[in-house]
Amino acid sequence: MTSRERVLASIDHKEPDKVPVDLGAHPSSGISAMAYNNLKKHLGYDHPTKVYDVVQQLAEPDDSIIEHFGVDVLDVGRVFNTDPSKWYDIKLADGSTAQYPIWFKPVNEEDGSWSAYDDDGDLLARMPDKAAFFDQTLFPFLDSYPADYKKLPEAMDKVLWGKFATSPWDHANEENFYETLREKTLKLRENSDKALMIGAGCNLFEWGTFLRRLDNFLMDVLVDPVNVEKLLDALVEIHLNSLEKICNAVGDAADIVKFGDDLGMTKGMFMPAEIYQSLFKPRHKIMCDYVKKNSNMKICLHSCGSIEPIIPDLIEAGFEILNPVQTNCKDMDPVKLKNKFGSEVTFWGGGADTTNILNKSTPEEIRKHVLERLEIFSKGGGFVFNQVHNILPEVPPENIVAMFDTVKEFNS
Repeated sequence: MTSRERVLASIDHKEPDKVPVDLGAHPSSGISAMAYNNLKKHLGYDHPTKVYDVVQQLAEPDDSIIEHFGVDVLDVGRVFNTDPSKWYDIKLADGSTAQYPIWFKPVNEEDGSWSAYDDDGDLLARMPDKAAFFDQTLFPFLDSYPADYKKLPEAMDKVLWGKFATSPWDHANEENFYETLREKTLKLRENSDKALMIGAGCNLFEWGTFLRRLDNFLMDVLVDPVNVEKLLDALVEIHLNSLEKICNAVGDAADIVKFGDDLGMTKGMFMPAEIYQSLFKPRHKIMCDYVKKNSNMKICLHSCGSIEPIIPDLIEAGFEILNPVQTNCKDMDPVKLKNKFGSEVTFWGGGADTTNILNKSTPEEIRKHVLERLEIFSKGGGFVFNQVHNILPEVPPENIVAMFDTVKEFNS
């Protein structure tokens, strides 16, 4: 099988010739730029480290790393910003060198922290000294909901996730962007046999937390559902407009479209299942139905945390793939997940625990751990190997190599 055939077969719950592999096809399946620098040194590669996700400080995996680990999926955003002049050198928190896109120029403060401002001079995000992630500092609707949502797009652009977007969306305001997106995606598809993924965002719950702040929005879903629904309907309108353009541009060229909406925590969901079912599920379904009607793309939902109680609802809403499969959370046991839902949804992740195993264990312990996960998740398809969320800065390169070598061993 080609990589594309392998991924699509697994999503269709047909056991492929090999377990398909992902690293960095979207900003929740990748690797910290600091860990990436250590990995490059360990493997003997010397290409630049491009920090394509500046908020999470993630590296864009180079073609050499993609081939080295047998990765089967690519983010279409990688075909943008290919000119070296679009990047400039910076120092990461550990002192190693990487590159930022030229449009992102945070200010290094006297205390060593980094501040990221927009063109209006508003502080949108801050990264403490020696840290590895920018934190949101501006919440447009912190004090109250607006009377109407005519200026919702402008408010969303005041949020770090909207303003400092990953490729290709850092080019979204350019003239003929969607024509360029189609041209570049078709060329990538022609020149590669790998599956192609495009991130579409389409967050609902998360945009509520970005605009209102998490504590406020969690209270709102319980005590102010009227205002919550007005906001959600306005968001759906914006998302459907984006999905129309995405489907027209690459609905026949990309293989997977990724939505995002973190609905769970380590010990449970952010809200009762009934709240998800009444407020969010119907709107997720509207967007999923649109993609299914207007494209050939499979739909992936990234949702961290303990989401087992609503997996049936997510499937009914139209999601075919779940990521990152956070198996260290309550009720997210791999065996139970595979037995209950393995024939109905594809698990894109869960292949290695990044909080307790990948960063702390020996390579041999990682080998045993990964082999166990492969045995559980791979039967009958419905699995794309990926660690649980991004590889953290402190993960030793030997452990990363052990993880991917174990997949090669299992696939041989």
